[in-house]
Amino acid sequence: MRTLKVLPWGSGGFGTQDHQHDMYLPAFRAHAGFEVVESDRPDISGAVRATGAEVVCVCAPPEERADRVVEALRAGCHVLADKPLALDAAGVEAIAAVAAETGLVCMPAHHHRFGAAVQAAKGALASGRVGLPWNVQADFLVDGGDPCPDGELVNFGLYPVDVVRALTGQAVRRVHAVPGRERSRFTVLLLDHEHGMTSTITVGRLRGTVDAPGMALHRYRISGSGGVMDVDAAKPGASVRTVTGSRTAWHGPGTVDRMLTALHTAVVTGRPPEAGPADALAALRVTDAAARSLALGTPVPIDSPEV
Repeated sequence: MRTLKVLPWGSGGFGTQDHQHDMYLPAFRAHAGFEVVESDRPDISGAVRATGAEVVCVCAPPEERADRVVEALRAGCHVLADKPLALDAAGVEAIAAVAAETGLVCMPAHHHRFGAAVQAAKGALASGRVGLPWNVQADFLVDGGDPCPDGELVNFGLYPVDVVRALTGQAVRRVHAVPGRERSRFTVLLLDHEHGMTSTITVGRLRGTVDAPGMALHRYRISGSGGVMDVDAAKPGASVRTVTGSRTAWHGPGTVDRMLTALHTAVVTGRPPEAGPADALAALRVTDAAARSLALGTPVPIDSPEV
């Protein structure tokens, strides 16, 4: 396996998040296809020249992330970027333009779409196992951990939205967001997709223990013209209960590990990555429309085309 040098850049996120050190760096160091290199240069271009990096893992603070992703692409590097890829559509569109111009891989870290159960379900749907999908019901609920100061819709919403898009390939055209009992932690998204498909996504954070946070529910029920498919995206895994709380122990590669394998494959083969700026823009348009819907109390259409 060809080894790619990867340069970590930044460790910022929403609130107390540090996905660089908590998620990506451990996964890169454990993956046979990558070698982590580091530099004390204050700019990405200089650090790339000093280390010979081929990939930059960008976890700059959300407000400057788009600029750092563009800088990495301009430096001639492929990019894995923490979510969200940018805070607004203009930022994602600028990244998409530079990625297209340079021909480099730019993968947003939508790692839940790479889960084993989701990938298996995607193949089954593509083969027509339940016919044409007409409705998806999804739950994405995290137990414990630090609440996001920007709200859990901004923090988590793109994950299940992206998984539904990856599973069905159907873009969202209208969003109606309904707040739960705790507005900042729990939201229901009622989505109208192309070709008459609908989906209902419950997303947020449950009250749990901060000592052992983890995924509480991550599941999809896909109703089609020929049957129903239930997908538990937290499998394969085992529930482990100790005096400090409960957690899931994964059997086999986790979602981040599988995402890195997909990134490596895209870089070394030159094939388009499974997730790119278009996926980031599609998810951002939905979560932005959901925020507007919550403020207005009415459904909000999505008319802008994807990149």
